Amino acid sequence: MARHSLITNSAYLDLLRSLQDEQASLLRGTPTREMRNGRAYWYDIYRVGSSVRKSYIGEDTPELADRLQRTRELVHDRQARGRKRTELVRTLRAGGMLGADASIGSLLSTLERLGVFRLGGTLVGTQAFRLYEGELGIRIPGDELAQTMDVDIAQFERLSLALGDQVEEPLAAAFRTLDFEPVPTLRNRAVWKWRQTRSDLLVEFLTPSFRPEEDIRDLPALGVAAKSLHFLNFLIAGPIKAAALYRSGVLVQVPRPERYAIHKLIVADRRRAGPGQIKSRKDRAQAALLIKTLAEDRPDELREAYADAMERGPQWRAHLGATLERMPEIAAKLAAT
Repeated sequence: MARHSLITNSAYLDLLRSLQDEQASLLRGTPTREMRNGRAYWYDIYRVGSSVRKSYIGEDTPELADRLQRTRELVHDRQARGRKRTELVRTLRAGGMLGADASIGSLLSTLERLGVFRLGGTLVGTQAFRLYEGELGIRIPGDELAQTMDVDIAQFERLSLALGDQVEEPLAAAFRTLDFEPVPTLRNRAVWKWRQTRSDLLVEFLTPSFRPEEDIRDLPALGVAAKSLHFLNFLIAGPIKAAALYRSGVLVQVPRPERYAIHKLIVADRRRAGPGQIKSRKDRAQAALLIKTLAEDRPDELREAYADAMERGPQWRAHLGATLERMPEIAAKLAAT
């Protein structure tokens, strides 16, 4: 597999670190740690007139706690960091890393600004796959394997209900300024996808289904409805931060690459028949590239993700087995991890 240079890898890590610093520098009040169901989360507590408000920052980690302790320092360096990020994005593009075009880049930037990724929204699908270049240091060819005009955002319904926070402004209003119109659905009036009128760009919202049906659910934190899907809970558990190459960089959230790879093996079998055959081939190709890389660089993480999926029940094993029968080389790599 082709890999990016050490210079390009280092530039990506610098960009990602700077974007996370920038997010911490935007606090409006006092960062406060709260416990919920045995887990710790950080909120920004601030005043607006006579009322006290709080904005969700993220789940407690040593890295986040360190950034929050350095908030004042980060505020002073904002302009310099912005200029440096622009240089880093230029360096990464020159090094051959995939960037976002104007339509997708402006959409991701808007979603970041409104707090979608801060509130647990996770970029999934091919737009997330493209960003594993930086995470894994590999070159992803800019052909049909990495091309799509779909932007898929997933969030856990339970998280959306529990956060006690919302996006900065209604997403529907923000989408209108970007020339998106809601896509009507026949069965339900709730809107969960929008299409841009001046392009083929489509944005959809998804959430895991924990019931027999795959229906439409509400995501209160994002203020939108979402299509619920089986197996999606595996994909978006424990997501990671990533940097999209647009202007001075956009901080997004994506699934862990090992979970993305295993999930693609599952969905490839789910849409193997009928009109989904083309997407199924793309699913297998993306999974193959990631599994080959992870088997070499991160075999422990790959093994754990595969074992996790296999332990979730007979349907999970059936989908994985059916896809791997068509991919003997990949099956052998998974068996060897």
